[in-house]
Amino acid sequence: MRQSQLFTKTSKTSPKDEEAVNAQLLIRAGFIRKSSAGVYAYLPLGLRVIEKINNIIREEMNALGAQELLMPSLIAKDYWEKSGRWNTNVMFKVNQQPTTNNQQLPDFGLGWTHEEVITHIAANFISSYQDLPLGVYQIQTKFRAEARAKSGLLRGREFLMKDLYSFNADKADLDRYYEEVIKAYEKILKRMGLEAKVTEASGGPFTKEYTHEFQVLNPAGEDTVFYCEKCDSSQNKEISKVKQGDKCPKCSGRVQESSGIEVANVFKLGTRYSEPFDLKYRDKNGDSKLVVMGSYGIGPSRLMGTLVEVFHDDAGMIWPETVAPYQVHLLDLHPHIPKVRNAASKFYEDLKKANVEVLYDDREKGAPGEKFADADLLGIPYRAVVSEKTGSKIEIKRRDQAKTKLVTLQELIRIMRY
Repeated sequence: MRQSQLFTKTSKTSPKDEEAVNAQLLIRAGFIRKSSAGVYAYLPLGLRVIEKINNIIREEMNALGAQELLMPSLIAKDYWEKSGRWNTNVMFKVNQQPTTNNQQLPDFGLGWTHEEVITHIAANFISSYQDLPLGVYQIQTKFRAEARAKSGLLRGREFLMKDLYSFNADKADLDRYYEEVIKAYEKILKRMGLEAKVTEASGGPFTKEYTHEFQVLNPAGEDTVFYCEKCDSSQNKEISKVKQGDKCPKCSGRVQESSGIEVANVFKLGTRYSEPFDLKYRDKNGDSKLVVMGSYGIGPSRLMGTLVEVFHDDAGMIWPETVAPYQVHLLDLHPHIPKVRNAASKFYEDLKKANVEVLYDDREKGAPGEKFADADLLGIPYRAVVSEKTGSKIEIKRRDQAKTKLVTLQELIRIMRY
């Protein structure tokens, strides 16, 4: 992509109405644009990051054997009433006025979660123990009436969510699947360079059982996590019976306290939704039994914000290679010198032919210092510079390092492939 043709431009100043680092940097760099509080547009660079995140999630969900589908966001009131969740205070409701001929149209709730819809759908296809276990997931826009949408992509009113639903024959099989999803989520986060504490938490409006959250320890987080410095014990403040400095009940380690960003969660729903929607199956003996369910969420848009909170410095973002919008940022520092211009253009075309994802700063305006500043702000893993001094080579530097070195085009391509 030629930067001169890019839809967006960078800004030197942060938006005054944003407190969160992720929102400030993503808006300055032209990755997202605020529409209203808690509502953002994903611009070309930002969408590339979201797609990289989604692809990682899809690969791990498919490895579980789960199948992708897509459900509606507009969900009729009847579904919510059947589960008893119509009056929840997190839902945006669409209360329609009568038509001109006084016909009353149905009311809807915008999907903030999809247990009701998927259970209704599954009741049409699950009838025997031979149909179980089964897992289906979607990556879709969700809507929640957040009272304080002030943390950029970490807490939005409109956001992306991957929600997986499992259908199991009994609690033992649900427990098995639940642990498999936890392992899959750990793989997803590791592939993005993130570490998270699997944290015990309350079930909220989803289930009466304890659940687990994946908390990335970071000052930007709105949750408080108490975790053991020695073992894997971790609890959300809402349910924790220990405090910082206490002895961990599971081992001899000491309890630590930290802010955390919740990037994913897993719930054992049991028969909470299968019962009101009459989701049953016949076992081997022909007896009718309720399907046991689980629900598992991970937020691509929140992950994007979390990555910025974790990986940035004073100059800008530092994207991990697996989710970066491009692999390398090629800078032409002297576009008005034909020799340099021709060399940079050829490097760009050759990199594309080698299937290297490259953003080419071919802009004629802008001093070298401005181009360096933009490259740091955008945070692409490698910066590659072509100038009068580089001759037939390219000066490269990792975004997270200070050292530079001169390489040939072929050497650069090899670095991008490995």
